[in-house]
Amino acid sequence: MELSAQRKYDALLARLTQLGSVLVAFSGGVDSTLLAVAAREALGDRSLCVLAVSETYPHSEVVAARETAAQLGLDLIEVETAELNDPTFAANPTDRCYYCKQELFGLLAGVAAARGLSFVADGNNADDASDHRPGHRAAVELGVVSPLQDVGFTKVDIRSISRELGLSTADKPSMACLASRFPYGTEIDRPGLARVGAAEDAVRALGLRQFRVRSHGDVARLEVEPGEMDRAWELRRALSTAIKSAGFAYAAIDLDGYRTGSLNETLAAADRA
Repeated sequence: MELSAQRKYDALLARLTQLGSVLVAFSGGVDSTLLAVAAREALGDRSLCVLAVSETYPHSEVVAARETAAQLGLDLIEVETAELNDPTFAANPTDRCYYCKQELFGLLAGVAAARGLSFVADGNNADDASDHRPGHRAAVELGVVSPLQDVGFTKVDIRSISRELGLSTADKPSMACLASRFPYGTEIDRPGLARVGAAEDAVRALGLRQFRVRSHGDVARLEVEPGEMDRAWELRRALSTAIKSAGFAYAAIDLDGYRTGSLNETLAAADRA
């Protein structure tokens, strides 16, 4: 491992050791996987990974998270969350993520207490501070810690160190819950989530890696990583058929390409703050 990477990783291990014991909010993504591996190295059986299973999260990602945990020998348990039962969350306000994380972290805090673990830790990193993230408010209120962010890990750092450690998640595309596919104010319901999930599964099956299907009523707006845009254009007929087969009437490719939090672009400065 390069010296700078080793120093950051050593700082992460020191931060985790300082915490004493942690429950890692595990999704199987690049961030939480590195955190989980570091927590096991620093704390051994004083660390535990918990995977939240939800209707807002793609089933394929749940399966992948289980496989990653098994491959790495992580101690993993699962809990179920029920965000859709909260009418405020389902109404999809601009601080929707706050209500989701409030339930999730509250549930994880209960598991941590029952297991005698001192802290719940999430995979937030230094780059996450630059976007609209109301879920962080819930994390602060419930005492959740962010070790990766604490020691200054960026997404680039996390991928680089994951690669050095030989983690299969090093180049895994970023993923977010399916609720993030709906414009604020558009109600989130089970049929809508199922339609978006089916559309993304179909797009993925055609070979695209980093993308989002944003739901705008009958229109699906496909955001594709700029490096895959030419390939998406070649596949446009197959993509249209796949997306329409999932239940959309129209399929469109966003010319600006994939970017995280694109639906936050419509927010006023006050809402972003």
